[in-house]
Amino acid sequence: MTKVSMSSKIPASAGTVWDMVKGFNDLPNWLPPIAKCESTGDGVGSKRTLTLGDGTKVVEELEEYDDGSRTFTYSIVDSPLPLTGYRSSVTIRDSGDGAEMDWNAEFEPAGAPEADVRQLVEGLYQAGFDNLKKMFGG
Repeated sequence: MTKVSMSSKIPASAGTVWDMVKGFNDLPNWLPPIAKCESTGDGVGSKRTLTLGDGTKVVEELEEYDDGSRTFTYSIVDSPLPLTGYRSSVTIRDSGDGAEMDWNAEFEPAGAPEADVRQLVEGLYQAGFDNLKKMFGG
């Protein structure tokens, strides 16, 4: 199992950052590679279909959600990406003069070298971190 664990400081309160990222259908608002998001259902068990800029579609399912601790966990249930068993968590927490965003995943590379798949996931996470910093003036 490959693990990716990244963290970034965002120049806004944890509550403000959480309000931006907590909506399961709101990914296009802060994650630049996502062009469109359509969801079915509400809350845990709901699914979203993400359309990337190149037209690739990825279906994810919300597995856990805790507004009080500002965390959610989701998995990829259908995707042409070179990975299987993808499960990821996002947590937003207070960090002194801003917020800290933790984004972690576990998955198995499939059809591509582990280093390439890791780089793909890390690049996606970094795009989110960078855009959130830009959105909040960092």
